[in-house]
Amino acid sequence: MKSREELHQELRHRILSLSNVTERQNAGIHENAFFVGGKMFMHIHGHGHCDIQLGKDDQERVLAEGKARQHRWAPEAGYVTVIVHREEDLEAAMDLIRMSHRYFADKQNLSRLQHQ
Repeated sequence: MKSREELHQELRHRILSLSNVTERQNAGIHENAFFVGGKMFMHIHGHGHCDIQLGKDDQERVLAEGKARQHRWAPEAGYVTVIVHREEDLEAAMDLIRMSHRYFADKQNLSRLQHQ
């Protein structure tokens, strides 16, 4: 069984393995903030408390399916919250993180194409 620190590092490693992701540690109130194309798509508070920004349709669906909780402060911005308590929680969290990453990476690619 992995410790909270080991889970945190595994989660960071998995997020950073996504294409074009950068991390800023201690970015404002976020312990670890992750960006794709300059846009923060998720952040971690403490060990395992993940706030993930989704498109509105995806946000509504994952909340309705019980895959995440509504973000306390910014639900109108599309944020949801997932807590990684144990190793079994990693893959479910990564499914939502990949969904967010795709949404913002696709948005960035579309914007780049429109400006060519």
